[in-house]
Amino acid sequence: MTAPAAWPFGTDADRDDPLSKLRIPVTGTHPHWRYIAAFDRASEARPTDAEARMLASYIEEYKEYFFNDWYKTKLLERPLDVDAVTRIFHKWSEGDWSYRVITWQYGPFWVPVAPRLRGGDSDYEKASGPLSLEQVLDRAHAIVDEPMQHWLDWKAAHPEVFPT
Repeated sequence: MTAPAAWPFGTDADRDDPLSKLRIPVTGTHPHWRYIAAFDRASEARPTDAEARMLASYIEEYKEYFFNDWYKTKLLERPLDVDAVTRIFHKWSEGDWSYRVITWQYGPFWVPVAPRLRGGDSDYEKASGPLSLEQVLDRAHAIVDEPMQHWLDWKAAHPEVFPT
C-alpha cells in the first residue's frame, strides 16, 4: 500500500473536501496560495454537482487560455492548480452566487454583494443579485457588461457543462 502524497497546502485548502478531487480548492476568503479559483468554505450552501462541474470547467478554461502545454503538465504535479490571481466563489443559497478577486482593495467585498446588503443606496447594492453561478462566471469574464468571446466559445464547446 502506498502512503498518500503530502498535502502541500496545509490548512489553506481542505484536502478531504469532495471538491478537491475536481481540483477545486475549498478555502477561506483570503487564501495564502494563488489558486486559479476557489470555493469559499464559509458559504451558506454547497455547490450542486452541476455547479461543481462549472467551477472545474472555469479552472480548466483559464489554464487552456493562459498556459501552454508544458506549463499545464507542470501544474498537474500538485493536486490543485496554483499560479494565478485567485477568484473565490461564494454560494449564499440555491441560485445565488457571488465572487471576489483576492487583489481587490476597494468596492464591495463580494460581487454581487451579500443578500443582506442588497437593495441599498449605492450602485453596487441596487444592481445586485441574486445571480446563478453561470451568470457570475460570465461576469468574472466580462469587460464592461459583455463576457469575453473566448469564454463564450468555451461554454459553447462544453454543452455538457453549460447547457443552452
